[in-house]
Amino acid sequence: MVARVREAVGGTLVTWLSDGEAADITCPQLPDLALVRTILGGAAIDAFALPAEGRRRALLIADMDSTILVGETLDELADEVGLKERIAEITARSMNGELDFRTALRERVAMLRGLDLSALDRTWARMTLMPGAQTLVRTMRAHGATTALVSGGFTFFTGRVAALCDFHYHRSNILLDDGARLTGEVAEPILDRDAKLAELRALAAGRDLGTEAALAIGDGANDLAMIREAGLGIAYRAKPIVAAEARHRIDHADLRAALFAQGYHAEQFIA
Repeated sequence: MVARVREAVGGTLVTWLSDGEAADITCPQLPDLALVRTILGGAAIDAFALPAEGRRRALLIADMDSTILVGETLDELADEVGLKERIAEITARSMNGELDFRTALRERVAMLRGLDLSALDRTWARMTLMPGAQTLVRTMRAHGATTALVSGGFTFFTGRVAALCDFHYHRSNILLDDGARLTGEVAEPILDRDAKLAELRALAAGRDLGTEAALAIGDGANDLAMIREAGLGIAYRAKPIVAAEARHRIDHADLRAALFAQGYHAEQFIA
């Protein structure tokens, strides 16, 4: 398969970043990614077409739900009140851009009114990290990148995920409570797609960089603005609207693919 792609794009040197798993093909000019995907013929292989210069990004900004974490924390929290199916349907429509994110978030949180705060801990105990999440964050951080978890989810979860993965920074929404139970409200202003884009720009400016120095990765419609703006914007196992609009996609591999896309060799990974 590598040989077929190399021939089709006029490639020269093939370098294995991970034996039998990830290969770099040096080309005289940027190849047509649509052609590469045609040659792959539906095989479970992800492909990127990137200039060799400047491949490694100095910033990582990542979504949390269904990107760094498996599944949606709000949907799992709704399971505590027997509303997972109902709330998950709203989540899916919101993430595919069919509903206004802020309106949909307020609607779903309102359904959790009166839920005991212990449900947050029970929900967290059921969540798992996406394969490759810690490796992605720790490797980029070890090589000098600033790493940020920016989510439309909630600080209760982003704080724990940030600690597990060694993100420098996390920002998300705040669930309101009365000290014992959820009030069914979320603090304003709500962190939405515009806020994620603003965070990307602020992080870049804080390091005196342009947004082309960033890797942004996410799966939902509220991630599209930052994915479009970042120098390397990746749709990760994304909703149809996001996959259709993002130039770069990871449809099959785990999150380590975002490191291979930057030219990291497997032996450089921080596992």
